[in-house]
Amino acid sequence: MGIKWRHRALPAAPLALALLAATGCDSTPAARPTPTAEPSASVARVCAKPAAGPATAPAGAVSVDPAVAGDLAAKTKSSPPNTTFWLRPGKHRLEPDRYAQVIPKEGNSYLGAPGAVLDGHKTNQYAFGGAARKVTISHLTVQGFVAPHNEGVVNHDSADGWVIEHATIQNNSGAGLMAGVRQQVRASCLRDNGQYGMNAYKTGGRISGLVVEGNEITGNNRDDWERRRPGCGCTGGVKFWAVDGADVRGNWVHDNRGAGLWADTNNNDFLIEDNVLEANDGAALIYETSYNAVIRKNTIRRNNWVEGRKHADRGDTFPFATVYLSESGGEPRIPARTDKIEIDRNVLENNWSGITLWENADRFCNSPANTSTGDCTLLVKNTDRCAQPAIAAAPLYADCRWKTQRVDIHGNRFVLDKAVVDCTVQCDRMAVLANYGTYPDWSPYQGERVAEAITRKQHNRWHDNVYLGPWKFVAHDPSRILDSGQWQGTPYQQDAGSTFRARDGG
Repeated sequence: MGIKWRHRALPAAPLALALLAATGCDSTPAARPTPTAEPSASVARVCAKPAAGPATAPAGAVSVDPAVAGDLAAKTKSSPPNTTFWLRPGKHRLEPDRYAQVIPKEGNSYLGAPGAVLDGHKTNQYAFGGAARKVTISHLTVQGFVAPHNEGVVNHDSADGWVIEHATIQNNSGAGLMAGVRQQVRASCLRDNGQYGMNAYKTGGRISGLVVEGNEITGNNRDDWERRRPGCGCTGGVKFWAVDGADVRGNWVHDNRGAGLWADTNNNDFLIEDNVLEANDGAALIYETSYNAVIRKNTIRRNNWVEGRKHADRGDTFPFATVYLSESGGEPRIPARTDKIEIDRNVLENNWSGITLWENADRFCNSPANTSTGDCTLLVKNTDRCAQPAIAAAPLYADCRWKTQRVDIHGNRFVLDKAVVDCTVQCDRMAVLANYGTYPDWSPYQGERVAEAITRKQHNRWHDNVYLGPWKFVAHDPSRILDSGQWQGTPYQQDAGSTFRARDGG
């Protein structure tokens, strides 16, 4: 895809940070939370209880025979647009060629009877592709396809206006599905796919009007791509790229290997609400080099135990968090439903650490350290402008970098019982920090400029939260570890109106 990302940049050498040799944590690298059998709140349980499709063909529908290999693709080809296809009970197969996918026509609907399965038999790469708009896939199980890395099985070509509902997309390589403009994914099970449950990426364009609602998203990144390609940033339950407007509501995102939800590179205008995000190996939510979001009323439990513990066991002092904002913030000049990142009325319970606001001083447009290769901010159209001498002065000094700014964290409940997390240190932190700028040699952001800005000048604010457990706070850089009094006092003045009760899980 031409987009590479590493989970973070290491703090620069001039900070002279001493790494901790021992963490007091269970050092078993493969230790994972017990798989979650039931969600912690009322939310989608669609994988165990999928809604059944119609037992008989709707009026006017074309019936598809599972006994005839390739019947679905052939009848799609011979039928006009806006045709409804009813897949009879049984296991449907495509022709035994890796490119024998179904190519829908505009307005087609594919409706599965109870027990209808479209199976790629580890031979076919894609199930549904092409550029046709307004295609609907419902009550159908799609499994056993072998899409290549970074590609998807359903809506392979990111066509617009698709609706995927009451579907089960499972046990495929690559991503279970891709996304296009105004796509709706509702009440579906995205389970045990090799890379992503969904990869919301459209080659050469932006996605808008995306709805992801009432789905169960679990067990994805089965092929463990971060281990196979360290630092690729290419995994998660759902990955969003350059999405301008997304509603992510009422989903149960759990037990994924890596992050649960990950918005990466020039996303904007997200509403993430009423989800249950739990027992994901990595962060529940990463919002990276992106803008303007409302993150509210989510239940976030037992995330980041595997990734957080792994880094702590290595002696890494970076505050790896369960909600991780990396070079992301509010920007009033970019239209959205908010001009901030608002994180409010969430419950975070027994995760590995809480919320980290991070900004890499060396990551900006035209910098070799910009791991979103070739991309620039939404405020600068011509990346070449971000060079000396212009970058050292307004407006490019501000506009050539993604900034973690205007983040408002309030009304949340943070609960930590270290006995539950099985940790004594490094799992208990909130943080706002940056590294010491060093690279490249023409960078105008060298030294502590960015660390000072993110900590004290960019309107990042915690207030009116409730803390239960032995929380610590990190400000400016990883070496500054504060108690609640220092965090609330000068010069940081964070968490005004918040309450603290330090007893574990109290």
